[in-house]
This record gives sequence, structure tokens and C-alpha cells, in this order.
Amino acid sequence: MKAVNYTAAAFLVVLIFYLLIVGESLLLPLVIAVALWYLINTLAQGFNRLKFGNFRFPMLLCYFASFLTFGLLIWALINFLSSIFDDVLQVAPVYQENLTRRLQAVPFVNIADFDNQGLTQLVTEWIDIPSYARSIASSFASILASGGLILIYLGFLFLEQGQFSNKISALVSDREKEEDARKIIDRIRDDIQKYIGIKVFTSSLTGTVSYGFLLVVGVDFAAVWGLLIFLLNFIPTVGSIIATIFPALLALAQSDGYSLFLLVLLGIGAVQICIGNILEPRLMGSSFNLSPIVILLNLALWGYIWNIPGMFLCVPFLIIVTIILSHFPQTRPFAIMLSADGKLRVPVEKTFTGFHFGQMENLLPPGSEHPIEKDTNKG
Repeated sequence: MKAVNYTAAAFLVVLIFYLLIVGESLLLPLVIAVALWYLINTLAQGFNRLKFGNFRFPMLLCYFASFLTFGLLIWALINFLSSIFDDVLQVAPVYQENLTRRLQAVPFVNIADFDNQGLTQLVTEWIDIPSYARSIASSFASILASGGLILIYLGFLFLEQGQFSNKISALVSDREKEEDARKIIDRIRDDIQKYIGIKVFTSSLTGTVSYGFLLVVGVDFAAVWGLLIFLLNFIPTVGSIIATIFPALLALAQSDGYSLFLLVLLGIGAVQICIGNILEPRLMGSSFNLSPIVILLNLALWGYIWNIPGMFLCVPFLIIVTIILSHFPQTRPFAIMLSADGKLRVPVEKTFTGFHFGQMENLLPPGSEHPIEKDTNKG
């Protein structure tokens, strides 16, 4: 019987990944729409919390302001990237040639030999600046082409969200069980909003400070690197390393000496350490950072499935899943295994022992054989 269950589970996993690959053109816009929907709701709720004496903005006005904010940000981003991508694609081969020449000039680089290839050749093949630039431009164009579908998904998500509370009430007919279910949803929502809010703040701060630093020292396309550093900062550990090394390599490619390379390497590295290792943990409490091995496997898997957009989306979504898993005793071990240090921000005494995740019989009407246990940690 166990063999049959394992076979069915393996078949289901293979089927899911097959559908993700085949249905990329439909599912990727849906994931982007869900992310935008959640961010718009979060920002609207943030506007609603603002109080001026006894006055508080109406929720309808808060949603309008949130829509307008994201609309302006997306419009500015599209205009900025559209104006600069041609320059980046034009200069990328020059940077690649300069980087190869600079690496060949280093005396100890070609000591090793791997399959009749020097280390310089291996490094320059791995760091293919024109290929990376074309891939990013292609991904950006693909997302723009799916803009209409994303807007359709977004509209239906906002139409459906008003019915979510009614669905919970219909699913859970017992009053006490309904309160427990809503308590779970509220706590998970608060943790996810806190994570997203702090991460957006620290990523924006890292990108802005890095942009200012790169602009001052004279690195080309400082604004592009500021944007990429902002996005890469959502990927724990691995993103910070990439956001430090690649601007330094660009500085090496555009300058004659090594002073600019070392200055950028140390400067961006210091920004990453101060914000990512000092400020962010203080704001977060205990970190929800994932294990570096989990991150690498996740990036490789989703990069294969959905290319560059999948790599940027996968880690924040996996951290959100980790937050959800950490709230339930039955799934908490999985969250611990995914975490970097085994320390979760949700303490054991605040997990839900009364509402069993995955045991749907607790959602049945009164009279079932397994009544829900009392929550001993109220308040």
C-alpha cells in the first residue's frame, strides 16, 4: 500500500512540474498577478492605518491610492528600462571583451587547466555579459507582452476577494472552529505582511544606497545596478553575493586598473553586510532566511521551469510557504529544515495546536467523530 502511495505521489509531482513548464504562458502571469494583488492590498491597508487625529482615509480611497502608486511605479520602470536596454545591449560585448582581456592579464589565473580549457576561458564563459543582458531583456519583453493577461487575472482576483470571508463561513459551520480558522489566517497574514514590508524597506534601502555609491565612484549604468540589487536582495545570501560580485566585475571591465574593482567590491559588500546582516535581523527579530542549499536548488529548479522571472519569484514565495508551515506543529519540522539556522520567528507556544493543518475533518459540521480541541493559547 505504501509503495502505491509513493508511486502516486511521485506521479503527481512529475505531472505538476510538467504542467508548470507547458502552461508557463498562462501560469506565470497568474503568479505575477497574485503577487501584485497581495502588494496592492498590503499597501492599501497601510494607507488605511494612517490617522490624522480622529480622521482615517476611507478604504475605497486607500485602494485608489494603492492602485495609482503601483501604476506610476510600473510606468516609470517601463520607461526607464525601455530607454536604457538598447545602450546596455550595445555596450555588453565591449565589456565582455574588456573583462576577458583583464582576466588574461592576471598572471596566476591560467595556472589551472580543466579539460584543456584555461581558468580564464571557463570564467568568461560563465560570466557571459551579452547573454545575461539579452536574457533579461527577453524576460522583460515577455512580461510586457503578458500585461493584458496579468490585468485580467488581477481584476478577477479583486472581484473574488470580497467573497473569501463568506467561503470560510460556509466551509466551517461551527462558530468556534470558524474563529480558530480566522485566527490562523490573521496571524499568518500579519507575519507575511511584516516580512514583505521589512524586506521591501531593506531592499529599497540597499538598492538606493548602492546606486548612490556606484554613481559617485563612476560605475556605468549605476541606476540599472541599483534596480538589480533591489531585486536580488529578495534572494537571501545568494542574491547578496551576486549583487556584490557582478557590479565589481563591471567596474573591472570598464576601468584600466584594479582600484575601482576593489572599491566597488568593498563598498557594495559593506552595504550588504550593514543592511542585510545588522539592520534586517534587528527589524525581523529572528530571520526567516532559508538554507543556502535550499535557495540554490530552488533557483536552479525554477530557473529551468520559468527562466529569470521564476528565479526572482521563487524565493520570496518559498519564504512565505515557510512562514505558513511554521504556524502548525504538524508542518513546523519542514519549516525548520528549510530555514538557515533552525530558528523560526514563530515560537512553539504560539503555533496552533487546536486547529490541525491538513486534517479536514476539523472543518466538518458538528457531530463528527473528532471534535476540535480547545485552543489553550488564546490571547
